[in-house]
Amino acid sequence: MLPILYSFRRCPYAIRARMALKIAGIDYGLRNILLRDKPAEMLQASAKGTVPVLVLPNNSVIDESLDVMLWALKQHDPLSLLEDMDKSLELIKENDTGFKQALDKYKYPNRYAEDEIDWQMEASKFVYKLEKLLSEDTYLFASEPKLADFAIFPFIRQFKMPDEQYFIDNFPKTSNWLDKMTQTDIFKQVMPKTQVYNHSDLKA
Repeated sequence: MLPILYSFRRCPYAIRARMALKIAGIDYGLRNILLRDKPAEMLQASAKGTVPVLVLPNNSVIDESLDVMLWALKQHDPLSLLEDMDKSLELIKENDTGFKQALDKYKYPNRYAEDEIDWQMEASKFVYKLEKLLSEDTYLFASEPKLADFAIFPFIRQFKMPDEQYFIDNFPKTSNWLDKMTQTDIFKQVMPKTQVYNHSDLKA
């Protein structure tokens, strides 16, 4: 019996979970969902209702993307992504908190038009930090990607989308890094469009 992963193709949290499972060589059943039509069995497994949700064969549940990554890579870590993990975890925490909040508001400016905060500049503070790290090495902490690179780049991919030219002009090293990460076979293998999981079959 395989683990079951509830996922949404474009969600950066789900992307990094799928990549870690791919890297670790862990087979799983993919249930690609619609966020507006969440399967009851997913909500039973994890009441918070966000992806990814990984249900293991023993029915235990991992419903935080970073925990999925760590669980998978502790099974098998062929790329040594867990080296210098403390540095990676510190940067990932910053990505997942302050940067993610600013990123969401930057992506949807009409929803926050009355804010006095420039959310592009607020989100950029974190990306400037990445730019500095990438001026010192090819990847965030080394000459090869580590946990932080795989955990963070799906969010920087979203940061690029609202104003691509701004991103390229202001963050050339981060732009090159993002290009490298999105051209990896691992990323390409977890991004094909798949059929939406038809959970209505279970009701029949």
